[in-house]
Amino acid sequence: MSRHGFHRGVLRPETAAEFLQVRTHPPAPELAALVDFYWNPRWDLRGRDPYDQKVLAHPNVHLVFEPDGPLLYGVPREVYVRRLAGRGQALGVKFRPGAFRAFSAGPVAALADRAVPAASFFGAGAEATGRRILALDDLPEMAALADRFLLERLPAGPPDPRVAEVAALVERITASPQLFRVDALARELDMPVRRLQRLFADYVGVSPKWVLRRARLHEAAARADSGTGIDWAALAADLGYADQAHLTRDFTAAVGAPPGRYAGA
Repeated sequence: MSRHGFHRGVLRPETAAEFLQVRTHPPAPELAALVDFYWNPRWDLRGRDPYDQKVLAHPNVHLVFEPDGPLLYGVPREVYVRRLAGRGQALGVKFRPGAFRAFSAGPVAALADRAVPAASFFGAGAEATGRRILALDDLPEMAALADRFLLERLPAGPPDPRVAEVAALVERITASPQLFRVDALARELDMPVRRLQRLFADYVGVSPKWVLRRARLHEAAARADSGTGIDWAALAADLGYADQAHLTRDFTAAVGAPPGRYAGA
């Protein structure tokens, strides 16, 4: 987590910290292979204008119990924007990369850039569970209800071994933003590029190229948010960009502002 308490990917964390708190809680041990953690955003903007929080998403599917009803979010490939107003909270389930495939009847890529009612995958009980969760303030109690909800819906049969394989692959990429190319990753894994692409489409919901690029952008945004002087040309080289202009184009396309301007705002 960053010095602001937010996980990497939350843009403008210094501003968000003025009105937004995000608590996290681990899942039950029986769910640890599928769920990374629960996250509980709580905001208070009473007396202030609504705020559009921008997030460079990670390659994870999320189930979010929110005031208007529980939704399942596929991976948003562009910047995700959530408008916050008034006072409220939600409880999110961050599935490990590839893990939601256990609950899906088809490739997770079908969910990319979409938010669908949770009942589509988890049944009508999602609504009632969401209301019970959001009536609470104690995070362990909220997490216990989410644990029970998911444990009752675990697929029958032995675990899919590819879930752990995919999660390890994504963790390897996100922990090494200096890993630049899909073909290089495929060679390291002794796996054809097309098989790697199919595996990611089926389990992660986005391509390995997207995951590689997003890991680099997370690193660039984290540096920009650090509040320290940045040698953008050196960072571009560290992250495998052809030059600083390439990094600037990529960052601007994703975030909406050049890295230097974003860092100085």
